[in-house]
Amino acid sequence: MRLLNPVDQIFLRLERRNQPMHVGGLQLFSLPENAGPDYVRELVATARGFSDVQPPFDRRLKYRFGQPFWVDDDSFDLEYHVRHLALPQPGAIRDLLALVSMLHGALLDRSRPMWETYIIEGVTGNRFAVYTKFHHSIMDGISAMRVMRRSLNNQPSPGGMLVPWALSSDGGDTPAARRAPPWRSALKAIGATGRQLAALPRVGHEVLQAWQDARHEPGFTAFKQAPSCMLNRRISGSRRFAAQSYSLSRIKRLAKHYDATVNDIVLAMCASALREYLIEQDALPGQPLIAMLPVSLHTADSGTGNNVAMIFASLATDVADPVERLATIRQSVDHWKRRYEAMTSEQILGFTAALGTPAGVNLLTGIAPKHQSFNVVISNVPGPSETLYYGDATLEGMYPVSIVLDGQALNISMVSYQDSLEFGLIACRRSVPSMQHMLQFLADALDDLEPTDVPHTGRDGVAADGG
Repeated sequence: MRLLNPVDQIFLRLERRNQPMHVGGLQLFSLPENAGPDYVRELVATARGFSDVQPPFDRRLKYRFGQPFWVDDDSFDLEYHVRHLALPQPGAIRDLLALVSMLHGALLDRSRPMWETYIIEGVTGNRFAVYTKFHHSIMDGISAMRVMRRSLNNQPSPGGMLVPWALSSDGGDTPAARRAPPWRSALKAIGATGRQLAALPRVGHEVLQAWQDARHEPGFTAFKQAPSCMLNRRISGSRRFAAQSYSLSRIKRLAKHYDATVNDIVLAMCASALREYLIEQDALPGQPLIAMLPVSLHTADSGTGNNVAMIFASLATDVADPVERLATIRQSVDHWKRRYEAMTSEQILGFTAALGTPAGVNLLTGIAPKHQSFNVVISNVPGPSETLYYGDATLEGMYPVSIVLDGQALNISMVSYQDSLEFGLIACRRSVPSMQHMLQFLADALDDLEPTDVPHTGRDGVAADGG
């Protein structure tokens, strides 16, 4: 039995019927050339054969004295967690994403381990898909991406399929760690507590400095009031998921041309798309939108869990010229980069926790619905550059499916794969109408940044919007 840490508990307390707190991912695979008509059915049977379930996939919640703990699930049912679905023919991508929209809006059962995998056959083009969701109290987006990556092979491997739940993935709670003497865990906890306490003086200094920067430095966005925006309405339980792939080599070329980073170009794409979408809705605020950018503090050997800091960046949506908008975004993000470079992970977490407390209290209580610390969450997760396989089925694309909240009705996430940047947009269907139009606006944003003397090359538009 293990008590959930305070961050993980927040994700439980935030959850309501209209606000599921799970992250997910959609993977699209092509069938091997020699696949028979029962290939997907046999794949599901093979997946369900991995019955040696590892932490955290074998844990459920149990409350004692009002506090949530993780305990082993003695009545674990793998068939409940691994489900087989099929699309109606002809199995259009639009139908697939509409299905994911519906599945992502459903709450996970808290009486069971909080994850589900759906293997979906019948996708047009001789393909199938895998949609998986994990509760955010179990792992964040980086952890989920790592777990899913470990279940894929670097080479086609008939009969060599892997699954996430059979891989020991919870750093510090592997079988070897559970056999370790109790004093070793106690020393580890004491060391972590000591590092957090040692970080407090620097955290206090940085918070004070941030207050001063907010008053005197225009490029610092931490304490700026995000403008009132239609993206920050209360949400319903319905979801709309849209996905699209854009050429990563093209984005890298533009980054080199403007002496920027790939993330700078991605933020400029999102800013332009949001600006055009809000103009279309006759709802563009006069002040620039503020984006919250999660920053991973995971190390190479860290396990699952939540270990994320935050950057608040201006999207310069009040600037009409796309090149000027990019320059303003870079200035805003660079301020945070310089600040974080001089801080340890414990100091960064303490600093962002202090700055993010007002936003967190507002999300938990809804006490000030018109006051927003940020307008939209934009997350960019580095992914694999090599071709991957699920057994002998080729992975064609992987699209993140994230979370929306009351007051935060749109989330833009992306992950890189091979030479593509795979965008996943999730929104409340009622609060953000026609959200799928932003896919075209993202493509237009790349065109707007192209120098007139450079020809456009690259592959865009692999997926499409969901209903």
